Amino acid sequence: MDIIISNSNGKPIYEQITSQIKEMIMNGTLKQGDALPSMRSLAQQLHISIITTKRAYEDLERDGFIESFTGKGSFVKAQNPEFIREEGLKTIEQHLTQAVDKAKICGIGLDELQQLISIIYGGE
Repeated sequence: MDIIISNSNGKPIYEQITSQIKEMIMNGTLKQGDALPSMRSLAQQLHISIITTKRAYEDLERDGFIESFTGKGSFVKAQNPEFIREEGLKTIEQHLTQAVDKAKICGIGLDELQQLISIIYGGE
């Protein structure tokens, strides 16, 4: 499992870990039942505190992406398709918000932005 941590990202390290593991689950790189590295192993691999990896795993468990068993480890949980869709929508909304903000700064109107989205999406 390749996780890349950036100190210049602006996001806390545990959020970087959480978002990258969520992405791997949502795109199918990690599948139901796949074991995650132990918190200690991931902390050593990334050269970070075990407290940071613990926070990331707790967030993933709270959000329904993984389940942890004492003495066995943490595993990818069966995903509800509606939940995956909601997570995807949340990500898309964040990206679109950034795009709309940039469009406003550049003086691009709603009609032009909608037309651009249609072209990118594959319509006319």
